[in-house]
Amino acid sequence: MDVMPQQDPESRRPPEPSPHDPRALRDATPGADPYVMPAEGATAVPPPPPTLRTTLRRAAFGALAAGVLLAGALVAVPDGKDDRPKEPGPVERAEAAATAGSPASLSDLTALIGDRQKWVESHPADAPSWATLGSAYVEWGRRSADAAYFGRAEEALKRSLEEQPGERGNGEAWVGMAALANARHDFLAAKRWGETVRKQDPKTWSVYPVLIDAYTGLGDVKAATGATEKFGELRKGVPALARTADLYRGQGWREDALATAREAADRATAPAEKAEALHRLGELAWERGEPEEAVAQFDAALRTDSGHHASLAGKARALVALDRTDEALAAYQSVITKLPRPAYALELGELYASLELDGDARSQYEKLAELLEQAKAAGVDESVVQARYESDHGDPAVAVELLRGQWRKQHRSAAVADALGWALHRAGRSKEGLEYARQAVDTGVRNASYAYHLGVIERELAQYGPARRHLEEALRTNPAFSPLDAPKAREALETLGEPPPGGPGDMQPPPPAPSQEPKREARPEPKPEPKRESPRPEAPAPVPSKTAPAPSKAAPSSPAAVEADTSKSP
Repeated sequence: MDVMPQQDPESRRPPEPSPHDPRALRDATPGADPYVMPAEGATAVPPPPPTLRTTLRRAAFGALAAGVLLAGALVAVPDGKDDRPKEPGPVERAEAAATAGSPASLSDLTALIGDRQKWVESHPADAPSWATLGSAYVEWGRRSADAAYFGRAEEALKRSLEEQPGERGNGEAWVGMAALANARHDFLAAKRWGETVRKQDPKTWSVYPVLIDAYTGLGDVKAATGATEKFGELRKGVPALARTADLYRGQGWREDALATAREAADRATAPAEKAEALHRLGELAWERGEPEEAVAQFDAALRTDSGHHASLAGKARALVALDRTDEALAAYQSVITKLPRPAYALELGELYASLELDGDARSQYEKLAELLEQAKAAGVDESVVQARYESDHGDPAVAVELLRGQWRKQHRSAAVADALGWALHRAGRSKEGLEYARQAVDTGVRNASYAYHLGVIERELAQYGPARRHLEEALRTNPAFSPLDAPKAREALETLGEPPPGGPGDMQPPPPAPSQEPKREARPEPKPEPKRESPRPEAPAPVPSKTAPAPSKAAPSSPAAVEADTSKSP
């Protein structure tokens, strides 16, 4: 199968599956609980059998080799020519990427999907191939932002489990179901699927990336850290470095995240893997408030893999910070066509609003509503993005309800905590929102929006010192973190003004009383007592001196001593 051209999403979509077996892609039993897994027996699944096309190619290659041997006396073959390795095709490249735990290019992924579709038509009982096809559908839907492929993925994965249950060795189908749940933002379900695989075979390395995503979505930093460490033990190289860099980034360890991400980029070789590593460096630069560096990294990612559309969105965001607005608008409009994620639509709408292009902003918000409806129909939960829109441009009460639902589902990441705290503030419940906003910032992640939200809530509650500190932190982290909110952060900080000179009053000693200071400085010399005139053998009367006697330790008389003594008073 030839590599399909990378144009618009419609032209790059794989063909619809058409199984030969009438049972292919049949629905699961009605009423069955998809999260109830068997209790034991999952093991690693052997690689799928070679495709029919691969078998024929190998046979042809064998015939050709035999012909060369038979005609060796007649045909001169240069030494070493046959020793050169054959260039792998798109299917082989996609399979190699999956085996390594790395992303495949969209064109290679398309070829793999087409290859597996044809294979299962003539081999409908091949459970591993159904699992591969389902997992490839998940990846395609995630990378193209086409949620319709998630339904196809679920059907293919269920078919794989019907042909070979997970407890009988089809652990890869369970891993595929976990990846599908993550793609739909159902992190609790992903955790259940993934932990079932890990319980049966802890050395199945492919389960740990999906567990990391699930734990991160649930806000379980400890579990995510443990899964990342285990993945690094089982799968060395670029995939482990990438996951480790993401872990450091989520905990606010900027230097460690940057060093690890750079190592991953230096060691990456495949174009799709290299582009992903460069994209990560761009995101880190953007979060540090270095838009020029971010643009350079995103451009490098796009040169490496033109299909890495997420880098185009990152570039658009950084171009806004550089006041290259026309270029930013063009980049956003392009990425919305190629990768229509709701989050990008919201960003573009807010950019229009910041430019006072209200009509364009409304049109973009309507586009956002359409994308949210499509995601909901495909079973994808985009509540966080919808709540962010409702908090600032719609009904904050709706945002609160959406995010309360996320919290009840144990989705308690920093992103959810920040969004819920802000929604509560916008709904007039700042005191309640303060707790969630603090929780988001306390995770350690360096996100300027989180610090901005917390600072605004604190200012509303008259906590001016912390408010000033967090607003300064937001602008110090990334001065252009949002075309709408960054100017508001500067305005709020100016309204608070500078802190009082000398620091808080309760941290300074009280000044000495004005009436006491002159008395201490003009203290008269002690006069001789009358009793000193009478003779005392043991102590003769002192001779009066024209100089003042030395001050005693119990009664300081110099200004410096008085000031030191006064500073000890509460």
